[in-house]
Amino acid sequence: MFDRLTPAARAAVAAGDDEAALRGDRRVGTDHLLLGLLHDPAAAELVGVDLDAARAQLRALDRAALASIGIASPDLDHTVPISRRSNRQPTSGFRAVLPLAYTMAATEKSRRVTPRHLLLALLTRDEPDPAATLLAALGVEPAAVRSRAHA
Repeated sequence: MFDRLTPAARAAVAAGDDEAALRGDRRVGTDHLLLGLLHDPAAAELVGVDLDAARAQLRALDRAALASIGIASPDLDHTVPISRRSNRQPTSGFRAVLPLAYTMAATEKSRRVTPRHLLLALLTRDEPDPAATLLAALGVEPAAVRSRAHA
C-alpha cells in the first residue's frame, strides 16, 4: 500500500499514525493524515496553518461534538503515550486518499507519491470528512491551497 511513497510521504503517514495514537484514537483517519502532513514545514506552508493550530482546532471540534450530545470534557488536552507498533487501522476515508494520491502522481508523470500529492488528495474530500471539516474550521480554502501547490 505504501510502496510508492517517498520517504517524506512515508514520514507524513507515520506522523499521522502518531497523531492518532497521541489522541488515543483506535483508527487513523484523514484528520490524522492532515496533522501528519503538517509536520512537514513545506506542507504546512502550502496549507497556511501550523501543526499546533490544527491540533487546537481539532480539540475544539471534538469538544463541540461532545457538547452537542450533552457531554462536557475539559481534559481533551492530554496526550497518550505512543507505541511505534501500530494496531490502528486506516478509516475508509484514509484508504480512499491513497489511490487518489497515486493517480495524481501518475498524472504528473511521477512514479513516487510525495506529501504534496497526499495533500492534494486530501483536499478533494468533502464534509463531513474529518480532514475537510478541520480545514473548514481552520478557514482554509482548498482551491487556494491547490493553486499554491500547482504554482
